[in-house]
Amino acid sequence: MIFKKYQLLIFKYKHGLHSSATIPGWLILLVVLLLLGTFSSNIYLWNFYWNNRTVGDLLQRSEETVNAQSAQLTSMYHKFTELEQDLERVRELDGKLRVMLNLDPPKQTAQNNPAGGTQETSFKTFPYHQELLVRKMHDFIDQLKVDARMEEVRQQEILTALRQQREILASTPSIWPTQGLVTSEFGYRTSPFTGQREFHQGIDVSAPEGTPIYAPANGWVTYTGKDGGYGITLVIDHGRGIKTRYAHLQRFLVYKKDEVSRGQLIGYVGNTGRSTGPHLHYEVRINNIPVDPRRYILN
Repeated sequence: MIFKKYQLLIFKYKHGLHSSATIPGWLILLVVLLLLGTFSSNIYLWNFYWNNRTVGDLLQRSEETVNAQSAQLTSMYHKFTELEQDLERVRELDGKLRVMLNLDPPKQTAQNNPAGGTQETSFKTFPYHQELLVRKMHDFIDQLKVDARMEEVRQQEILTALRQQREILASTPSIWPTQGLVTSEFGYRTSPFTGQREFHQGIDVSAPEGTPIYAPANGWVTYTGKDGGYGITLVIDHGRGIKTRYAHLQRFLVYKKDEVSRGQLIGYVGNTGRSTGPHLHYEVRINNIPVDPRRYILN
């Protein structure tokens, strides 16, 4: 067939034979092979294109899934962080209550980080990293459950002590006496008057003149009047050797020997005595020894 020759006759309608051409067999075979090759290539390329498109769609959906998982992991991380912070605040409150009730400090428990000690807040990582992070989060949840149960036991212990010492708690200065900004903490500081290092026996709460001052606990008034650099001063005895002092007042509303209760209005913030501006100087003393008022404040 390859070496044969074929006559191609071309007829014109109603006119008979028009022309003819001699075509070798190998040329016909070549044309057929080219047509088959072109057809096969088109089929292959179409399949390749379609498979590529399918893989691309799968890849896009996989990326969307990974991004969604990353967002969920990030959200979980933030929730765990907030939960850990809440638990830490509970521990701080527990410690303050134990100081007030003279209870032994709680035993410390191991604390885990949901992110395995890292501070990362984004988890767009490889799948096996995400799987590892999820396992760590599950471990952290288990640890939180243990901590929560331990904290529940501690709180039950505190509640029992509170029931037994209700009167003691009522006479412990456990709330802020006024609202404002703490401008000077308890302890050593540089004197605003002399520039020398001195021991500050209370805390200073800056507030506008006339800001209300409230009794932080039950007790009775032992002093009202001017007291040198303290200006207008008020002292409350809460029993058990605990006293509180309020200095630089504008005026007071209770008097010596008056009985006061927690939350009662006792005076107003002023700027009397040795003062650089309107504020309340607040002291807590145990057997006449100044202690940090923050040690007792719960709110």
